[in-house]
Amino acid sequence: MPTRGIQSALQRHMRLRSATALVIANIIGAGIFTTTGFQAADIRHPPIIFLLWVIGGVLALLGALCYAELGAMMPQAGAEYVYLRETYGRALGFMSAFVSLVAGFSAAIAAATKSFVAYLSHFFPFLAEDPTAAGAVSLSNLIAVGLVWLLVAIHLRAVRSGTSFNDLITVFKVAGIVAIILAAASFGRGDVANLTTVSATFEELSRTETFAAFGTSLIFVMFCFTGWNAAGYVAGEMKDPQRDLPRALLLGTVVVLVLYLGLNAVYFYGASVDELAGQAEVGLVASRTLFGERGVSLVTIVLCTSILASASAMTLAGPRVYYALGRDFTPFSFLAKTRSTGAPVAALIVQGIVTSIIVLSGRIDQIQQYAGFTLTLFSSLAVSCVIVLRIRRPEIERPFRAWGYPATPLVFLAVSAWVMYWALQGRPVESVLGLLTVLLGGLIFAISSSPPEPERSSSDV
Repeated sequence: MPTRGIQSALQRHMRLRSATALVIANIIGAGIFTTTGFQAADIRHPPIIFLLWVIGGVLALLGALCYAELGAMMPQAGAEYVYLRETYGRALGFMSAFVSLVAGFSAAIAAATKSFVAYLSHFFPFLAEDPTAAGAVSLSNLIAVGLVWLLVAIHLRAVRSGTSFNDLITVFKVAGIVAIILAAASFGRGDVANLTTVSATFEELSRTETFAAFGTSLIFVMFCFTGWNAAGYVAGEMKDPQRDLPRALLLGTVVVLVLYLGLNAVYFYGASVDELAGQAEVGLVASRTLFGERGVSLVTIVLCTSILASASAMTLAGPRVYYALGRDFTPFSFLAKTRSTGAPVAALIVQGIVTSIIVLSGRIDQIQQYAGFTLTLFSSLAVSCVIVLRIRRPEIERPFRAWGYPATPLVFLAVSAWVMYWALQGRPVESVLGLLTVLLGGLIFAISSSPPEPERSSSDV
């Protein structure tokens, strides 16, 4: 594949351990600690909710297999940006990078920092906000913005220190989640019947309402699995990307799927589907029953650590996309500037600004739906690159081939299309905003790529 002259200033320092930690930390964010409550509000049927998490995990694995093939072929910083640029051209590549900036990372970091503050309200009740409030300049949102810039400052120091911080906090995150699951199973005071008890509200849904609820809920799940492609963004910094990239993508996704199913079992063991419905802090709702108030405090610390790890991982990964964009597009060349330490300083600052705006603009569920829909669209386009390149460029060396081809990409694309259709029905505002973001990216590309107007001489006046 052509590399478009990408001889990266980014340093190849990352090993398999750090790449896998990055995947895990990117995936396990705010979503798993809030989404089940939003799902329960739409579908009050625990077994179906579990099924949706399994479907989301399988889709993530299918996507990871496809990204593994693409990433091993094109081991450069940028992931979707690189794949779409090389397959479909500069325009779609640019739009992908723009979507990554707004929806892929900034929106996800915004949801994570807002969720962090929401859980922190357990210790500081004055931080609690009306869950129906659609965003405002409030104390809780200002704290979330402050957290955004703290993470930017950490990752501005140096690439290696940021990676080490991410590795360390990811270990604490996974260990903490495992501890919660084991504690709930060992001495939690829950009710197993909650795992299978269906609310009467579910029976009242029409066929159309049921499908729309499925689509909306699956978008939430797919948002929660966002990050399974994280290692692709730092391929340009991996010591051996062709060997380690596929391993990191698959291993990280499998670990997260197991943890997600375990956490959902904890939630429903501790509370009924009606009790969880509409709750943003589902972990706290379930923990009060399972462990009492003292246990809630410990669980809150674990969950806050986990959310912080995710926000840190996304703060690290996102700028690598904008870095790649800056190397290819002259108007955005400032994004490719790095410090002597290797940190892409301008890209980090731009991401921090966009994230801060999103923090102040919407509720957690609105941000998650918006990001989930938009990212599903572009991950589908990236997965389609596997099929297109197999047909157009069969001669390209492929160090890793997606298992089960062509079923792997085709199933991913079919399910994603179904989900997006029903998400449009169930959450039209958030979904349309996602489409408008894509169009805005196309408009910016058209303007920035337009040749300059010829200078007019005085005789032309």
